[in-house]
Amino acid sequence: MDNSKGILINLENKTAIVTGGSMGIGAEIAVKLAQCGANVAVNYRKHKDEAEQVAAKIKGYGGKALVFQADISSFSDAGKMMEKVLTEFGRIDILVNNAGINRDGVIWKMTEEQWDSVINVNLKGYFNFIRAVAPLFREQKYGKLVNITSINGIRGKFGQANYASTKAGIIGLTKTVARELGKYSVNVNAVAPGLIETDMMKNADEVVRQKAMEEIILKRFGQTEDVANLVVFLCSGLARHITGEVIKVDGGQYI
Repeated sequence: MDNSKGILINLENKTAIVTGGSMGIGAEIAVKLAQCGANVAVNYRKHKDEAEQVAAKIKGYGGKALVFQADISSFSDAGKMMEKVLTEFGRIDILVNNAGINRDGVIWKMTEEQWDSVINVNLKGYFNFIRAVAPLFREQKYGKLVNITSINGIRGKFGQANYASTKAGIIGLTKTVARELGKYSVNVNAVAPGLIETDMMKNADEVVRQKAMEEIILKRFGQTEDVANLVVFLCSGLARHITGEVIKVDGGQYI
């Protein structure tokens, strides 16, 4: 299928779930999957209106869309969403774990609540959805699983002990699940963005933006579509022999 961006990727008759799909990177991934022919279930926790807008875009590309409110840190909510998607679409082929939060603070000031909340969403949340979909992928001997991590999970980040720990944990989770599901023809990979110009970053302090720009070799901020393009590739047959990888999308920021 040649979508409007000119990417020769065919995901027709595939069903994808995108957690945190109402805004930012998640929204871009959901729409990009639809451009390639997939039906997409969009998870959200608070931003219902934004999720509905994403669903409208998906339908605009001829795909089916489902909007589902779920707290990804809830094991039960993850299972309920999987059941709903199967009921509505009859299958699940792709899971993109994207939802995440940050509660920054230096380690000597970080509270237990700051630590626990980030761990429960960013790491346990990924486990919850992988655990829910793994038996299905194993049984059907097919599946594409992409986890969104961060370059800060590889290098660490001042003031983000909790966030960086979860993103590092996601890398370990990705590699382990890739080993466990590989013999069932399930591809499991991680994408590690650097600084991506989401709405939140656009409103960041100029000092923060400038410091980040100094790290980026290509001298431009990443866009949400830069991440989404890679995710869609990893969800396609073009990436059938790629698994257990962590691929950076950072304009050379990590170097």
